[in-house]
Order: sequence, then C-alpha cells, then structure tokens
Amino acid sequence: MSAGKIIAYIVAAILIFFGVLFIWGATGDQGDLMWIPVGLITIALGLVLIFWAARRPKQDVVPQVTLKVDLPGNINLDTLKCKSCGGALKAENIKMVAGAPVVTCPYCGTTYQLTEEPKW
Repeated sequence: MSAGKIIAYIVAAILIFFGVLFIWGATGDQGDLMWIPVGLITIALGLVLIFWAARRPKQDVVPQVTLKVDLPGNINLDTLKCKSCGGALKAENIKMVAGAPVVTCPYCGTTYQLTEEPKW
C-alpha cells in the first residue's frame, strides 16, 4: 500500500470521528443544531476519501504484438555463423530492432544487422 493511501485512510478516519462528535455534540446541553449538517458533511468527506483511496488505478493493457519474420530465399539457420568469431548462431539470437533483423553473437557479443546477399 502506498503512503498516499495510508494518509488518505488516516485523514478519512479523523474526519469521520469528528463528524460523529459534531452530531453527538449537537444533541447535548450546549449543542447547536447547526452542528448536525457540519457533522454530516464531515462524515461524507471521510467516506468519499475512503472510496477514493480504495479504488484501484486503471491498468494499461498493452496489446501483445507478434511479428513473424519471413526471410526471402533459402536461409539455413544451421549454417549461419558470426562474422567476427565464426560461432554458430541460432534463431533465438535474431531479434527485430527498428524493423531490421539484428543478430547478437552469444560467444563474442558482437551485434550486427543481417543483410541478404544477392542471389546472382
């Protein structure tokens, strides 16, 4: 629970407590009938504060985006090797960054963009 909610609950409890005291005091010997509306308003403010503190914030729903990469031509991932160290690369080493396929070598850490070699 956040600090703001805890403070809101404490202030609401104090408002409700004093609202009840105002209504109770209005019926006493030295009381005044004008204390009753003040007490009711104070209790209402406390209840509104409890409602405000208890509500849950909207959770932003982030849509899941699935991107399927269809690489043109015959590409064999078993033979894909790192340009720097010659280590074998797997499909999980390829990620899309800004719309371009980028590979990160798990052995040497080199990151580079995949380019398609011409077929002729």
